[in-house]
Amino acid sequence: MDDDDALSLPTDRRFIGTLRLVVLLNVVSFCVEFAIAALIDSVSLFADSVDFLEDMAMSALVLAALRFSPRVRARLGMGLAGLLLVPALAMILALIHKFTSKVPLVPPPIGLSATGLAAFAVNITCALLLARVRNRAGSLTRAAFLSARNDVLANVAIVAAGGLTALWPSIWPDVVVGLGIAALNADSAHDVWSAARREHRAAVSSGAPPT
Repeated sequence: MDDDDALSLPTDRRFIGTLRLVVLLNVVSFCVEFAIAALIDSVSLFADSVDFLEDMAMSALVLAALRFSPRVRARLGMGLAGLLLVPALAMILALIHKFTSKVPLVPPPIGLSATGLAAFAVNITCALLLARVRNRAGSLTRAAFLSARNDVLANVAIVAAGGLTALWPSIWPDVVVGLGIAALNADSAHDVWSAARREHRAAVSSGAPPT
């Protein structure tokens, strides 16, 4: 987000309410999907839960832009980028556990597909909410909209993995989808971190106050 975006950020209640609702939906969805992933030992659900944190981070950064200075906002962005790595670490541990177990646990197909469908519904809802405001606060709001829209593809892949697992009981559909989503997550975390670093450098060079 550049200085012009920051100066032109809207502050009406509908805009702020939309962002807060998106943050809430993503936080709750992350907690639920992460818990289910741990319960059924699903690599793809662990990876997909990071998507909800990513979307929360994007919307939270726009809210932060309304309240905090560029330096504080940039530091928050770097912290949120680091937060994306926590569930990713859990996914790696789950993957190691699968391959070191004598009998790797195959996630139940119904649980896998049902959770994927629920995540699909949440991401569609968030994408529709953000579509109404995607051009109102610069690049971060557009990025939040595109992220929610693109996450729908990951959810479709999880549903497909559940279907394949029902036809062919194996850990591989879940693992392959999980690795694909994880690769996208790593790229997203890097993008959030890089954007926050650029904003921090710009704030320092401009002499913006730290608070």
